[in-house]
Amino acid sequence: MVKYFQDRDKSLEEQRELWLQKIRHLSDGETVDLLAGADGKMSNRLFAQRNAVTRLEASGFRVGYVLAEHFAKDLPRFSNELDKMKFICKEFWASTFGKGVDKLSTNHQGIYIIQDSKFHTVTPFAEGAQYLADSVPYLAFPAGLVRGALESLGIVATVTVQVEKLPTVKFNIQMEKK
Repeated sequence: MVKYFQDRDKSLEEQRELWLQKIRHLSDGETVDLLAGADGKMSNRLFAQRNAVTRLEASGFRVGYVLAEHFAKDLPRFSNELDKMKFICKEFWASTFGKGVDKLSTNHQGIYIIQDSKFHTVTPFAEGAQYLADSVPYLAFPAGLVRGALESLGIVATVTVQVEKLPTVKFNIQMEKK
């Protein structure tokens, strides 16, 4: 999925460049006609697209939202934020990623850190600093999963991923103020 989105980004970038070259050779009147006509739809398609990481995160959000609804449907309502985070770390994580988290920490002010020491998504990457940047697109979908699951439980949060040494991954969750 990551490779597909990256290839699609590259293809759109090439199409954007060709389209811009086409516009540079037109007069002002022809440019207005081009933007207003049938090629106007093409310009919207070429310039309104998001990058691969954003699309992967959005896909993960949708999947995470549905999964959390499914996993929590038979459970009693959670009374507080910490109970919801415990559900994410135990039930949701185990069902989604095949094992529980290794560590959950919080500062009790709306910031949680979930640490997984052997996160299966980045396990195939060789251990080494040069592979850290390569792993970033592969973590967008799981970050979206977590954000979607939280949203399903009524928590609006920002989820970022931090990788210092592979395959250890930290999900930083910043709760939005109510």
